[in-house]
Amino acid sequence: MRIATGGIHTECSTSSPVLMQPADFRVLRGDALIADPHFAFLQGDAADVVPLLHARAVPGGPLARATYDALKAEFMERLAAALPVDAVYLALHGAMHVDGMWDAEGDWIASVRDMVGPDMLIGCSFDLHGNVSQSIVDRIDIFAAYRTAPHIDVADTMAATWAMLRRALHDGIRPGVVRVPVPLLLPGERSSTEDEPARSLYAALPALEGPDVWRTDLMIGYVWADEPRATACAVVTGTDRDAAMAAGKAIAQAFWDARDDFAFGPVTGPLEEMLAIAAQATTRPVILADSGDNPTGGGVGDRADVLSALIAANWQDALVAGITDAPAVAACMAAGVGAVLKLTIGASLDPAGIQVQAEATVISLHPGGAPAMAQAVVRIGGITLVLAARRRPYHDIADFTALGLDPAGVALLVVKSGYLSPQLAPLADPNLMALTEGVVNQDIPRLPNRHRAPGTLPFEANPDYRPDPQPSARFTA
Repeated sequence: MRIATGGIHTECSTSSPVLMQPADFRVLRGDALIADPHFAFLQGDAADVVPLLHARAVPGGPLARATYDALKAEFMERLAAALPVDAVYLALHGAMHVDGMWDAEGDWIASVRDMVGPDMLIGCSFDLHGNVSQSIVDRIDIFAAYRTAPHIDVADTMAATWAMLRRALHDGIRPGVVRVPVPLLLPGERSSTEDEPARSLYAALPALEGPDVWRTDLMIGYVWADEPRATACAVVTGTDRDAAMAAGKAIAQAFWDARDDFAFGPVTGPLEEMLAIAAQATTRPVILADSGDNPTGGGVGDRADVLSALIAANWQDALVAGITDAPAVAACMAAGVGAVLKLTIGASLDPAGIQVQAEATVISLHPGGAPAMAQAVVRIGGITLVLAARRRPYHDIADFTALGLDPAGVALLVVKSGYLSPQLAPLADPNLMALTEGVVNQDIPRLPNRHRAPGTLPFEANPDYRPDPQPSARFTA
């Protein structure tokens, strides 16, 4: 039993002007893929795992076409060299946008299907914030998506796809996939599974499964991609088409019925209101999420809006982590620890962003082994600021301790985030989310809407929606 394994995983805001390039990706090839923690479930598996290539990048702007073409070409070359195999497992995201292409994952999967032929089993795992087209469903046999946001079930989801492939091969069964589109797009910050109604909707999914329905999934979709496939949907994998269609219809209807109940989990509002709440707090740390510039949602990560407001208010005991600004990091590296220098901070990648000019003291420098990985910690009055040469989030405790910083030891911690990560959320006292500007801002009706399907909420009304299950072209009765 030989299963070829690999794929590509990233999320792309079509509003971002910053195209992803090869340097943005961490590419695993061959045995390095199996050794990666994301693929730990493959270690010791009895199946003959055939690791190909997996490319992963922090969410951002669209992929440059040459970047995508090169990664796909290498993947296809490796797949061709690995044949014959019994099945293919693709670990994808679902919200990748390639410059000049409307359905990037659909293109990747179509190329795999063309190479392996119509009889090969193909299974995919997706992020629940992926956009699933009918073209994708028509070319695959097995599907699973994350059921948590924040995503704490990534490994479980990938392992579930793998287990279904193994089951189908072992038992000689060919499952199929049903898609039920729902014309509704929500930001992840209003659909966290930590909050209702998403918590109950996702908790109800396993009860719809059984001998003939292998896997049930609800895709929230990715709202910041203005493309025709952008939509929520139910996706069901099973061996009985009617049962799978019924399960998908039930999931879609439940989601649609709850459409007016989704709301932000943390205390949320304009930046000035959130800072006023933070100033009055008697507990610590207050954690403030700069939501419009969140790099894990596709934000550029280089805006200095919040920093500007903190400097103007002469804020004390604040930690801002972080702002992407390679020129500012380079200037700090050249000046050295202890140096005092004038810095221009912000809008180093997207000129539409906010910049500030400030006198900063260099507190510590972290070369990271390469200029692109460098970080600098500086102090501006009572504010400690982390600068990064490369786009990245600061969502794990290790991101701070590696810099000698304690995220729990300050009065105010500012991170570029939407809902907080599982490691930061327990520290927040309280948790505030600022509705800031950026390419993943939360003012959804104001987003560009030239290519999404007509009748998609909240862009257009759709009073006549009824769930319409769409079986895969490969799913026989």
